[in-house]
Amino acid sequence: MLNILVTGANGQLGSEVRHIAEEFKTDFSFHFVTRSELDLTSEHLVESFLLNYKIDGILNAAAYTAVDLAEKESERAMEGNVTIPSILAKLCKKHSLKLLHFSTDFVFDGKSFHPYNESDKIAPISIYGQSKAEGERAVLSQYHESKLIRTSWVYSKFGHNFLKTILRLSAEKPELRVIADQIGSPTWARDLARASLSLLKSDATGIFHFSNEGVASWYDFAKAILEEGGKQTPIIPIETKDYPTPATRPPYSVLNKSRIKQTLNIQIPHWRDSLRNCMSEIL
Repeated sequence: MLNILVTGANGQLGSEVRHIAEEFKTDFSFHFVTRSELDLTSEHLVESFLLNYKIDGILNAAAYTAVDLAEKESERAMEGNVTIPSILAKLCKKHSLKLLHFSTDFVFDGKSFHPYNESDKIAPISIYGQSKAEGERAVLSQYHESKLIRTSWVYSKFGHNFLKTILRLSAEKPELRVIADQIGSPTWARDLARASLSLLKSDATGIFHFSNEGVASWYDFAKAILEEGGKQTPIIPIETKDYPTPATRPPYSVLNKSRIKQTLNIQIPHWRDSLRNCMSEIL
């Protein structure tokens, strides 16, 4: 059995890992920490924790995820997405620990016409995307044995996310206007958590892509949320130019998941099926 440190314990992914921990009780024992419980910017404190609790691996679910705020909080974004992962990678290499780190579809510029492979060139177009790309490089250059999952459009019953925002707005507004020309794949954090723990258990290393199967626009996703929730609020598709944001989003960020499916021998649920399962716990 492996002793696993889970950072970002109260976030969407960390919360889902905690939720399914019982499923993996024969493989892992977990130590969940929040930023207030362990200062991840302190190499000394993190190393002391690893040694005191005899940690065998780290699932790093801690990250700076405020995409638009990152445009004016670049230092905070870089600290959360580059400095901290670099420290964890350094310590995992030093003590021969497993490390699973997470990245994002935002490392791509969205100009592709095919689902992105792990080996495709990254070209972030926002500060957030840049911070995640630099975090990838920091982790993989520090520790070649790291595992890294890029994912997209993550939602859960925990934390702040698009699903919960749409449900809230549908109760507050007479109609919703949602972008229809950005294409990607929604990802239920619980499906991501299960795949992540399976990958952590394996000997595989390097970069992997994971999202739910299928593709959608934000409009499609929002429409499905309202349908699954039995909401009647009208929803209107709009273009990106009609809803300007501080950070530029990739217009197309579908991820090719062949590598993780073959490595773990798994089937990944369609995003609509996972949305239905998630919403059954919320409503």
